[in-house]
Amino acid sequence: MNEPLSHDTVTHAMQPEDSPELRALYKGFEDNNVLPLWTQVGDLMPIHPKSRAVPHVWKWSALLPLAERSGDLVPVGRGGERRALGLANPGLAPNAYISPTLWAAIQYLGPKETAPEHRHSQNAFRFVVEGEGVWTVVNGDPVRMSRGDLLLTPGWNFHGHHNDRDAPMAWIDGLDIPFSQQMDVGFFEFGSDRVTDYATPNYSRGERLWCHPGLRPLSQLQDTVSSPIGAYRWEFTDRALTEQLLLEDEGQPATVEQGHAAIRYVNPTTGGDVMPTIRCQFHRLRAGVETAPRHEVGSSVFQVFDGKGSVVLGGETHKLEKGDLFVVPSWVPWSLQADTQFDLFRFSDAPIMERLHFMRTSVPGHTG
Repeated sequence: MNEPLSHDTVTHAMQPEDSPELRALYKGFEDNNVLPLWTQVGDLMPIHPKSRAVPHVWKWSALLPLAERSGDLVPVGRGGERRALGLANPGLAPNAYISPTLWAAIQYLGPKETAPEHRHSQNAFRFVVEGEGVWTVVNGDPVRMSRGDLLLTPGWNFHGHHNDRDAPMAWIDGLDIPFSQQMDVGFFEFGSDRVTDYATPNYSRGERLWCHPGLRPLSQLQDTVSSPIGAYRWEFTDRALTEQLLLEDEGQPATVEQGHAAIRYVNPTTGGDVMPTIRCQFHRLRAGVETAPRHEVGSSVFQVFDGKGSVVLGGETHKLEKGDLFVVPSWVPWSLQADTQFDLFRFSDAPIMERLHFMRTSVPGHTG
């Protein structure tokens, strides 16, 4: 039986023989800024996604000391705006992009420090793996930041941060900067040199209005592009995951896989994703659970919130513990293995892929 021709074989076979006339033709292409499809079809139209981004793991034990040292040496304020350390995918140098669409950074705020207000087109969130003491002020609404909380700053909302305590705090930022930059949609505007409200409430005004399960205020019946909730609190995330596993023990179909509970953070006005370009999820695996390997279009970033385990990325196993981050580029196979109960926060560009109808998922051995 004849083996099917590969993309590269077909591309190579169609190349014409060298000749003076052909060289003259190619010189004409060069002079007129033309690239013929037949010389690049394998790159422009691959058999499956082949991202320049590569799978990579960042260790929290290395990142946190760098952030702390930055706090000693680099001021926060106008000019740099934020003391944030972008995680640069080795395949996307020289840009500090974690994937072609996503940006992730460790942000660090020292005792009693303030990061001044600004706003930008890019959508942003913060996730706290440890610590407390910082409030992010979004459009004048102070939002407490504590361990396990997901905090939103949708595009074009003024925001700044203030640390009310005598200890520093670090967290991860996630944004759609690479996507916005490639699409040329970015705007930026300075706000106050400080923040507009230094209050330190337990719950923001947005939470007080919106965070009542199954209830929507009649004063807010117009749907919003991004979620109006400023903070998704850990106590509710933890309870939702715990109940999924308890229901599984009772024989109810409550988990995505056996021993694997997961939730998606949603916009309460639409039931969709919290922001138009970024999906946020949280996953909990029982000790000993292994997820099925899968391929997905688009890219994802995970941070270990608690526990120990491993991720298998493109066939290579990486041990993980609290705070570690890793990126899964488009169509790179991945799976998780839990040594202990294993909690992970995940964000991805899935809303972009789904809205543009590029999303595709493959789980070998599974149908449907």
